[in-house]
Amino acid sequence: MKLKKHIKTWPQALRLNQWTKNALVMLAWFFAFADPTQAEKARTWTAFGLSAAMAFSFCLLSSAFYLLNDLADIRLDRKHPIKRNRPVASGRIRAVVAIRAALVLFAFAMAFPSWMVFRHPERMLAFGTVLFYTITQCLYSGGLKRIPYLDVAIVAMGFVVRAVAGAAVIDARISPWLLGCTFTLALFLALAKRAHEKRLAEKSRTNLQKYNARALNILMHSASVATVAVYGAYTLSADTIERFHTRKLAISAVFVLLGLLRYLRLAKSSRADTGRPEKVLLTDRILWVVLIGYTLSILVVL
Repeated sequence: MKLKKHIKTWPQALRLNQWTKNALVMLAWFFAFADPTQAEKARTWTAFGLSAAMAFSFCLLSSAFYLLNDLADIRLDRKHPIKRNRPVASGRIRAVVAIRAALVLFAFAMAFPSWMVFRHPERMLAFGTVLFYTITQCLYSGGLKRIPYLDVAIVAMGFVVRAVAGAAVIDARISPWLLGCTFTLALFLALAKRAHEKRLAEKSRTNLQKYNARALNILMHSASVATVAVYGAYTLSADTIERFHTRKLAISAVFVLLGLLRYLRLAKSSRADTGRPEKVLLTDRILWVVLIGYTLSILVVL
């Protein structure tokens, strides 16, 4: 019975369902695989393995910081209608155990990036991105997350770091347009999350009270427009057309637009839990259809 309890508790504490966001590390490998000018680097099992290992390192690292964040917010989480059920806030995992687990996760997370430094010194950027992510997360947990608007910018920057790490680990080139699109999309999701949290439990967080509902709505829509615009610019840029020898990549922008429109509708609905984007991504059937359509459009064109 005790073992069954731990099996349910730890995946929730480590937020394994949020590991999906670390798939972004594979973005550079995916586009490099389709890029004739980088095919030699990406179309090997070694390249895929390195990208997957870096993604797994970010999974472990993010879980370590989830535990530390839960420890830092334990008192506030106990006032939240949903977060009070988290393993640390509810007392199912003791503070000292959470700290030990975070340290172990951090050690294993740094193992692969450290190996990369010794094995491929020319790919120091791969280790640097992990180190930069670690430092920013420490600052975020230490107090920056309590500063409205800056907190969502830091969250969005974390996704850009993931994309850069995925490119650095296989020494691939990634378009600045894609990095810009990654930032605006992550910013959109973070703003939608804050808007949902403000509606649900504004009094549980001091920084939520500092957010203006109207400003959040305007910024959320602006970020969605920026995402479509930047991605469209990427597909039509001279560099992209030269690398992939086609203009038809712009077709995939239609699915980006549809996905954002769907998420905006969910964000305005009281039934959708946009406070947890990973849950929406895994459960909304329309978004699944859009994602499949996007993937197929990329595969057909490239």
